[in-house]
Amino acid sequence: MKSANTPAPDDICLDHSGHFVADADAARVALQSLGFTVTPFSAQTQPDPDTGEPRLTGTGNICVMLAEGYLEFLIHTADTAIGREFKAALDRRAGLHLAAFGAADAAARHAALQADRHDMRPLVHFSREVETETGFETAAFTVARLAAGVMPEGRVQIVTHHNAPAIWQPRWTDHTNGACALRSILISAPDPAEPAARFSRFLDRPAVQYGAGLRIPLDRGALEILPEKDATELVGDPVDAGSSCFVGLRIALADPSRLADRPGARRIDRSLALPFDPALGSGVWLFDPV
Repeated sequence: MKSANTPAPDDICLDHSGHFVADADAARVALQSLGFTVTPFSAQTQPDPDTGEPRLTGTGNICVMLAEGYLEFLIHTADTAIGREFKAALDRRAGLHLAAFGAADAAARHAALQADRHDMRPLVHFSREVETETGFETAAFTVARLAAGVMPEGRVQIVTHHNAPAIWQPRWTDHTNGACALRSILISAPDPAEPAARFSRFLDRPAVQYGAGLRIPLDRGALEILPEKDATELVGDPVDAGSSCFVGLRIALADPSRLADRPGARRIDRSLALPFDPALGSGVWLFDPV
C-alpha cells in the first residue's frame, strides 16, 4: 500500500531517528509529558541462520510514530554484537546515535553502496511482532548499514519496510501535542563541510548552504549540519565536544505554542527549541508549526 512512508523507487527519505537510552520507562514518561503517544515496548529479533527461529538482536524499542517518519528509543536486550555496540555508545552518553533513511529497495542500495566502495555490514532482515487492533502482525524490515565507526555520529542505515501499515497504525500517530512529521535530524560538527561530504556521498544528495551551516534536502526530510558553536548554543551544552554528532530533531507540530511553558523552552525564529529530558540524553527538540 502506497503511503507517505513508502518511498518511490528512486527516493531517499528521512525514515527515523534513534535514541539510545538506559531506561525505556523513564523515556516513555518524558515523551508522554510532552504530549507524544508512545508504542508498547518491543524486542527486536532476526532469524537464526541455522534454525530460522527468531533470536534477539540485542536491542528493543519504544517508538513515537508520526504521520511522516518516526522516533525510536532503544534499550539493551541481549549480549550480542549489536547489543555490545549499543552498550559502548550508551556508556559514552545517552542520546541520539542513529539515523535511518528510507528507500524502496534497501538491498539494491546496499549493493550500489558496496560498488561505490562504502564499507558496509552484511545486509540484514529484522522482524518483530506488533499488536494491531485486529490481532498480531509481523513488522519486517531489510536494513543496509554502514560498518561500525564509518560515521562517527553513530549508526547510519537505509531501511525498507515490508509491512508499513503494521508500524504506522492510526492509534499511534495521533498525538495530543499535534506532532505529525520528522523534518530533520541535526548534526553538530567542528567543520560542517566534513560530515556534509560524507552524508552527501552516502545519500547521493547534494548539500546546500543553510545559515551558518549546511543542509542535505531529501525527498522527504533533511539533515541539518550546524557549526559546533551554534549547536552548543542551541542545546545549551556541548553534546560531544570536538566531534561530529547527532544533537537534535526538528519535528512539525500543529501548534508548538502548546509547549512554550516547558522549562527551558525558547523561541528561535518560528521554531520552539526545548532541551531533551535527561532520560533522553543530551540534545534539543526544534518544534516547527505545520
